[in-house]
Amino acid sequence: MARIDGRANDELRPTTITPGFQEFAEGSVLVEVGKTRVVCSASVEERVPPFLRGQGKGWITAEYGMLPRSTLSRTARERSATGGRTMEIQRLIGRSLRAVTDLGKVGERTITLDCDVLQADGGTRTAAITGAYVALYQALLDMVRKGVLHHVPLNNAVAATSVGVVGGEVMLDLCYEEDYRAEVDFNVVMTDAGEYVEVQGTGEDKPFSKAAMEQMLAVAESGIGRLAEVQKAVIAEFQRA
Repeated sequence: MARIDGRANDELRPTTITPGFQEFAEGSVLVEVGKTRVVCSASVEERVPPFLRGQGKGWITAEYGMLPRSTLSRTARERSATGGRTMEIQRLIGRSLRAVTDLGKVGERTITLDCDVLQADGGTRTAAITGAYVALYQALLDMVRKGVLHHVPLNNAVAATSVGVVGGEVMLDLCYEEDYRAEVDFNVVMTDAGEYVEVQGTGEDKPFSKAAMEQMLAVAESGIGRLAEVQKAVIAEFQRA
């Protein structure tokens, strides 16, 4: 089955991460995964939520949103309570980044990752995680350079991608048209050490076998390894700056 954009089934969409996208944020990137584009910024505050006060630990949280014309038709802005999908995605982003951060070394500070979708063509949450990690690294490195921290307190890199079964075939990094038609849809978050942070999987059309799940996870792992290389190249670039 030929894919819409001509990619091989185990091929990622072209992925670029542009650091320093927002001048005033402690860390920021524009992450582009195919036609999906997300701005991720990291903001550092000298405070923590009440449940962490006095413990000497930091906190990492995230907010996620989509611009009204990031999609084919206008999406209304969320003006009051955050919707269920939005809340679930921003919690996922926060969990993913906390999983690789030594919060005890951050000190009593909160780092907020704002992930704003400029254009959506599938995989916005996974692109947000991949980009937010680089924005977080940039913010932590900035604190090191200012003498606030001794070193960047990250234990591993973290990235994410989607994988699914479309037309009976396992495909990596689904665009919207593929995601919309997928019989099985997974979002996979992993570290560069090959450990899972989170796996979200659903049989949209019918149940799937253990063998199919293992095949999808193997394809996702390979793709995340390639995303980790993109992250490392970008980080090496601003480390030299």
